[in-house]
Amino acid sequence: MTDDGQLELVAAARRPTGRPVARVVVDTPLAHLDRLFDYAVPTELDSDVVPGCRVKVRFAGRLSDAYVAERGDGSTHEGTLAPIVKVVSSEPVLTPDTLALCREVADRWAGTLPDVLRLAVPPRQARVEARPSVPPTSELPDVVDVTWQPWPDGPGFVAALAAGASPRACWSALPHRDPARAVAEAVLATVHSGRGAVVCVPDARDLAHWDAVFSEVLGAGRHVLLTAGEKPAARYRAYLAAARGVVHVVLGTRSAALAPVARLGLVVIWDDGDDSYAEPRAPYPHAREVLLMRAARHGAGVLVAGFARTAEAQSLVASGWCVDLVADPTIRRRAWPQVEVTDGSVDGGAPARLPREVFAAVRSSDGPVLVQVPRRGYRTSLACQVCRSPARCRACEGPLVQTGRDAAVTCRWCGTSASPWTCGECGSGRLRAPVVGQLRTAEEYAAAFPSRTVVTSGGASVLDQVEGDDVLVLATPGAEPRVAGGYDVVVLMDTWLALTRDDVRVEEEAHRRWFNALALGRERRRAVVVGDPQALQALVRVDPVGLAERELESRAQTHLPPVGRLAVVEGPAEVVAELAGRDWPAAAEVLGPVPAPDPALAQLVLRVPRRDGTALSAQLRAVAAERSAAKLPPVRVRIDPHRF
Repeated sequence: MTDDGQLELVAAARRPTGRPVARVVVDTPLAHLDRLFDYAVPTELDSDVVPGCRVKVRFAGRLSDAYVAERGDGSTHEGTLAPIVKVVSSEPVLTPDTLALCREVADRWAGTLPDVLRLAVPPRQARVEARPSVPPTSELPDVVDVTWQPWPDGPGFVAALAAGASPRACWSALPHRDPARAVAEAVLATVHSGRGAVVCVPDARDLAHWDAVFSEVLGAGRHVLLTAGEKPAARYRAYLAAARGVVHVVLGTRSAALAPVARLGLVVIWDDGDDSYAEPRAPYPHAREVLLMRAARHGAGVLVAGFARTAEAQSLVASGWCVDLVADPTIRRRAWPQVEVTDGSVDGGAPARLPREVFAAVRSSDGPVLVQVPRRGYRTSLACQVCRSPARCRACEGPLVQTGRDAAVTCRWCGTSASPWTCGECGSGRLRAPVVGQLRTAEEYAAAFPSRTVVTSGGASVLDQVEGDDVLVLATPGAEPRVAGGYDVVVLMDTWLALTRDDVRVEEEAHRRWFNALALGRERRRAVVVGDPQALQALVRVDPVGLAERELESRAQTHLPPVGRLAVVEGPAEVVAELAGRDWPAAAEVLGPVPAPDPALAQLVLRVPRRDGTALSAQLRAVAAERSAAKLPPVRVRIDPHRF
């Protein structure tokens, strides 16, 4: 029963029983029971059992939670139907649209419907549920498009939404044109057309700023925040406001992608390459793909936005499904800082830790300075000063680190102290740090620029905003605080380190973090990037679209998402070996088995053309159902994982 047509066929085949029947989704982890079950509706509960409500049913000998998917007058079940035991709440929290969406998400990512429902519907809060949702009382402001003026097609995009159309675009944002305000103006136009919107941002730091801007542009009470990090009562209150149709705009993190917004007219995702959009719980959907599925289902408008661009977003432009919303080249060049790249060397000598170009830029600056460092901590890697051999723990051979200036040298794996340390290769007792974190770098900058106030942001101590023209901020990627008017100088340190990870997205992810940092700089001011000039030309040209085009071409050559569909299966070696020999879609490439990150498991990679993605997911769901029915341990299946 995966679509409306199947539900109609099944309903037509049911025989009358003379008693009302409820078809329910039972909250069970067993994949072979991922379907609707019929239960009789007792007379005394008839008025309370409504589609979308929560009930209790007897299932497999125990009392289980369930949602009512639909009501009917008959059942194909040959025996006597078990009755619904209890109505937990008659509040219809599972709308038909949300149910259909969750079924589609489960099928797309080879998961089960109950797993997706746990992501979509927050736990019940009885006190919150007993109170009515309060509708907005303020008058809806007029449509504006002020922020969209630098983009030739921007005002037209907003006007189309206001007219009830559904334009789809990938938008390259510019520094100092607040993306939150631009999106809020697009959402306001959508609401004027009588439709709703769902907007996703990466994390709570972004959410606070976007919330304030949305309240200003839309008016108080016209949107709700929906995020897994909210307190349970606040999250459930926001969910009910949307499910009841009182509020038509939902702003949140990845959990908002499944929000029950009626008459959906626009979906927006900001900075879609951020790791936080990938759900860490089964079936591991990605918020961007969920939003695109919703847009296709409802014919809604789409806005995939960011300072950088992913290969997935570029594929939407390349296919013609989305238009490319970019600013005029002259305006774009003027908006971004002027980037200078240096490898840190002088006359062919060894690179300096604090290159003269960086020193000169910071010294000549009369405003705040941002220095992005790829690693947090102090000295995150140690080696012998004489022979350059990596420093290892005597107990477990783990890498040695130092967490502070006066801290002892310890093992990163087992925590054993390694002071005093002696190199096993040459006998030297002197250590060097090939890689240092932002704390150690902050000490170096404080010594070089004693007139500046040096602060750090990263790890457990992330700053939202800083003040003062003399401030020098050392921040890890993603932890850069805002400063009024922007930074006078932006420095990107050790860019080579960000490109050394073994990951197919390494270049795309590194540039995404660098563009986000550069966007904090003032217009036409200076940015210094320390790294290989040949590898950083996209930064020099400030060309995220060109980088995305090259990344998409590379994915096409290797048949990786978004061009192809990829499934990663993890489980015991003997199980994975058996799966490798199965009959998969004709065009499937079977890679493996190979050892998984967990040494106790093996890993199998299945790669198919995009057209065969649905068939591959269906086969993997069948594998999960077979193992569940046989009471065998499940295998872990990830479809198009964000990291692979």
